[in-house]
Amino acid sequence: MRGRRNLIRATVPALLAGLIGAAVAAPAGAAEPAAGPEWGPCPADVVAPLVALQCTQIPVPLDHGSPDAEQITITVSRLASTKPEKRRGILVLNPGGPGGSGLAFANDLVKRGLPASVQESYDIIGFDTRGVGHSDPVSCGFTTDQDYIGNIPPYAADDAAVLRTAEVAREVAQRCAANDRNGHLRHVTTANVARDMDRIRAALGEEKASFLGFSYGSALGAAYASLFPDRSDRVVLDSNIGDTHLDPEGIRRYALGAEETFGDFARWAADRHGTYGLGATPQEVRATYLRLPVRLDDRPSDGVDGRVFRAATFVGLYGPTLYGSTAAAWQSLLSGDAPPAPAPPAPAPPPGPSPQDNAYTAFLATTCNDVAWPRDVAVYQRAVAQDRERFPVYGAASANVLPCAFWPYEPAEPPVRVLDEGPANVLIVQNRHDPVTPLRGGELLREKFGDRARLVVENGSGHGVYAGVGDTPCALGVTTSYLVDGTLPPDDVLCR
Repeated sequence: MRGRRNLIRATVPALLAGLIGAAVAAPAGAAEPAAGPEWGPCPADVVAPLVALQCTQIPVPLDHGSPDAEQITITVSRLASTKPEKRRGILVLNPGGPGGSGLAFANDLVKRGLPASVQESYDIIGFDTRGVGHSDPVSCGFTTDQDYIGNIPPYAADDAAVLRTAEVAREVAQRCAANDRNGHLRHVTTANVARDMDRIRAALGEEKASFLGFSYGSALGAAYASLFPDRSDRVVLDSNIGDTHLDPEGIRRYALGAEETFGDFARWAADRHGTYGLGATPQEVRATYLRLPVRLDDRPSDGVDGRVFRAATFVGLYGPTLYGSTAAAWQSLLSGDAPPAPAPPAPAPPPGPSPQDNAYTAFLATTCNDVAWPRDVAVYQRAVAQDRERFPVYGAASANVLPCAFWPYEPAEPPVRVLDEGPANVLIVQNRHDPVTPLRGGELLREKFGDRARLVVENGSGHGVYAGVGDTPCALGVTTSYLVDGTLPPDDVLCR
């Protein structure tokens, strides 16, 4: 039992790391280069056993408004087409975050079952976005002794809890400013990453780029298709946050997604009450969920308190394959009604750099730089109180304070406006129930793109639709047909 509790504690930070009005056009300096890049081995920590990746580095301006000034490098990977005679171009990938490394993402998709026809049709291009991994990484200097469990704030039971979170968020923002010694942090934005993508396209000698992005990748793809409509080819946006950026309303929609998806887990657990003992009906499972964190806040179990339990359960809603481990973790916590004999506390490890530092920093830089966030803590207290009632599963967490409330920089430009004029080349793919990017996000993006887009709603549950993420035969077929043959559905598709 203790092993399961330790797993909860260890897993939450890693999994929560990473989740322009008038658009600014690319400067004239983004000219096509005369020669393509030289490809070679990828960095040693890019693990891709199923595919033969090559990597290169492409220079881009730190500030695209000053293209001849300081340059940074973007590390790019390539999985060459398995049948060059069928190759039609490049397919650029983004796994989400913001802050997730994309260099080995082609390997992940192949492992999930990316259709061979897609692998034949494209050179599949991954990259670490600016500030991430091997692309001039940014750092706020997060350490292992900080009270910061991830980029979704902790559940706040009352106004005082919001104030406590605000103090942590303020310290994080100050730490980010103090560690931004080269001035790069403020340039990590979705708009700049989209401009970097166009530099990658140009460096590879392609007239257009197709795109497949998941979660935050939907915002990046929407930004690219809006900034460069005539250079975007076939664009697939999977599990959508609803815009080109993440703002307070986008974060608060996590609570809507958790509420809609929790019922799927509750039904699954109720059908297995004899095994896990969480409740014989979905209503009883829900009651267990609402009761257990209150007890854990009063009496933590092996370091698992209410906020960690809620965060772990939220992560456990990411897909039905996680339901078993989530239910087993609940079961182990429920069995601890009688407190164990107190044991001497283990010595705390010495503080050191957090392994999540870069992921946390890239998420915050992108999210806080893209759009201005409210700076009055009372705004978040009101939002938490409202969402605690509207969305009991997770509303008092996703409405809580992020370091963006105290961010040291103002946005350099408005967020990218979704462009509804241009080619009809955007396919929006969405599960009916998604704990992070609920269906409403896909609907919002469909409304903003207008006739440029089609929405495919798979009758599934979890975060991620395409390429074997879930049991999604309808969306799999529609998406593959679009990527390979260019067949955009004449209307929106509601999968049965």
